[in-house]
Amino acid sequence: MKNTFHFNTQIIGIIGHPIKHSYSPFIHNVAIEIRKLDYVYLPFDIPALNLKDALKGMTALGIKGFNITIPHKEAAIQYLSSVSDEVSIIGSVNTIVNEQGKLIGYNTDTFGILETLLPFKEEIAGNKVCVIGAGGSARAVIYTLIKNFKPKKIFIVNRNERRAENLKDFFAEKMKYSSIKTKELVPPSAFEVIKDSSLVVHTTPVGMHPNENDSVVTSADVFTKEQIVFDLVYNPQNTLLLKTASLAGAKTINGMQMLIAQAAKSFQLWTNVEFPQAEVLKSLQLYLNS
Repeated sequence: MKNTFHFNTQIIGIIGHPIKHSYSPFIHNVAIEIRKLDYVYLPFDIPALNLKDALKGMTALGIKGFNITIPHKEAAIQYLSSVSDEVSIIGSVNTIVNEQGKLIGYNTDTFGILETLLPFKEEIAGNKVCVIGAGGSARAVIYTLIKNFKPKKIFIVNRNERRAENLKDFFAEKMKYSSIKTKELVPPSAFEVIKDSSLVVHTTPVGMHPNENDSVVTSADVFTKEQIVFDLVYNPQNTLLLKTASLAGAKTINGMQMLIAQAAKSFQLWTNVEFPQAEVLKSLQLYLNS
């Protein structure tokens, strides 16, 4: 993969702190090369104190757009000219487009979640769902589920039940959805909720590299063969949680599909060009396995 820069080369990138762990530069530069676009995607390590100045500077420089990651996904909103519907509800932005000096915010995580789960819509709609975790990723998952799948009930299971309660209250206010229950992530009650759900979505970093031997659930008895288990972690692709669910015969989905799908939406917003999902996924898997 190589980039050649010209006077008219468009710059896109990612802002976060730290940033060296991100796969986004690899993903987008592969897509740029495949589509033969005069773009380059760069990482920008920006501490929180410099966020406002960085966004102003990038606007002045004419940078076409950028992803926003931890810890700026909420703080960046105050510096934007406008935001999409999903950002206005969930209060988190991960993609910014520079439209002639006006910064427009989007949350493409919601698109990635939707595209990943759409093939299972019949199994999800009108049924019980369990979301493990209560952070920003859980918020994006729950927003997408309520808007597109209308589950019968959503259980939020979290180590800190107060945070889960806050999320429950948030969606009751923002989306008028009152069918959320919460549980502290302790057996046996939490595991009963997990087992009783048609879809289980894990949204915490537990089990992510280099802690591959960790999992919020370690017993296959918690899962059933009728379930779908979706782990947002994408490195490793087959987490201990997914291995455990597979032992029970559950359908499993790793976070790689969501990662590529949300990147595809960001790419399309910046370039108005279709993202080569299959080719990029193949390249990323080869990269991760090398």
